[in-house]
Amino acid sequence: MKKIVLITLSTLLALSFWNCEKDDICAEGTPVTPRLIIEFYDATDRTELKNVTDLRVEEFATDNGVVFNENIDETLPARYLSNSNKIAIPLKTFDINSKFDFILNYGNPSENADAVSFSYDKEDIYISRACGYKTIFNLTDNDPNTFPTSGYWIQDIEVIQPNIENENEVHVKIYF
Repeated sequence: MKKIVLITLSTLLALSFWNCEKDDICAEGTPVTPRLIIEFYDATDRTELKNVTDLRVEEFATDNGVVFNENIDETLPARYLSNSNKIAIPLKTFDINSKFDFILNYGNPSENADAVSFSYDKEDIYISRACGYKTIFNLTDNDPNTFPTSGYWIQDIEVIQPNIENENEVHVKIYF
């Protein structure tokens, strides 16, 4: 009788471990879809980094701004402004073209907007069941299109690294 109870308990215990699955939690630090890294340079000295002033980047012809300051309340305009020489913007994963309004001096009388269009090929890469897919991009146009909406403030755009596989390197330089 003891043997039957022991065998039954051992079998139930073995079955309970056999049916366990790994948790479906995507570990922090797992590679995700990279954003486009842009650095800004002085147009007169192309080696000199230059900070933008109150730059707001929006999806073209919308008011959907790219978030640069996640720790600021979403109702405050500063959440969407950059005063740096380097930004990261997301490309559309469901399209092969992303177009943005780059608005310099946002909210000031000297506000100036240019629209910039990036064309690319994309590839979805499976990460895991918990994390799903990430998309990597390859810029297909070495000279992204600039469309002034109120006058050019962007003098030149240069693609440095067309393969966007991570956020560890600069992909595009903008001179102004």
